[in-house]
Amino acid sequence: MKVILHICCGVCAAGAADVLLSEHHQVIGYFYNPNIYPYAEYQRRLDTAIKTAKHLGFSMEAGPYNSADWLAAVEPFINEPEGGQRCLLCYSIRLKNTYQFMLEQDADAFTSTLTVGPRKSAGAINRIGHEIGGDRFFPRDFKKKDGFKRAIDLAKQWQLYRQNYCGCIYSMRGNAP
Repeated sequence: MKVILHICCGVCAAGAADVLLSEHHQVIGYFYNPNIYPYAEYQRRLDTAIKTAKHLGFSMEAGPYNSADWLAAVEPFINEPEGGQRCLLCYSIRLKNTYQFMLEQDADAFTSTLTVGPRKSAGAINRIGHEIGGDRFFPRDFKKKDGFKRAIDLAKQWQLYRQNYCGCIYSMRGNAP
C-alpha cells in the first residue's frame, strides 16, 4: 500500500517509517508542521527528518511553513493546557493538509508519526484522522510494541537531533507535560 506518513520530526519518523517499511508499504514522508517555533527549530527538525528518510530509504517532501495561519487558528486556545483543544486543533490542521497531499500523490492512505510520542493520545489522533479521511486514514499507535523505544534507539544510532519540547511556542514556554 502506498502510504503518506505525516512526519512531525526525524526521531518519530524513524520509529514509524521503520514499522511501515517492515510491513512492505511504500512510504512517502510528508513534513508539514506550521506549529513549530522558531523557524530555526523548524529547519533543524526538517533536516533531521530528511536524514531519517535517507537512512531508511523513503522519499520525503515538505509542505509550506505557514506559521502565521497556524497561530491565527489556535489563538482562541492559547491558554489551553498541553493535550487540550489547542493540540487537537493542531493535529487536525496538520492531518487535513496531509490528506490533501495524499490525494495529490494518488496514495492509498495516510497516517502520522504523532502517535509515536508517549504523551500524545493515539486515540485522539486516530479519531481526527478518520474524521478527515474516512477509510483512507491508516490508524496506528506507533508507540506500541516498544515503538517509542525503537525510535530513540535509531536516533542514538544515527545521531539524530532530538528536541526537548513539542514544537509550538506554547510548549516551548514550559506548558509541556
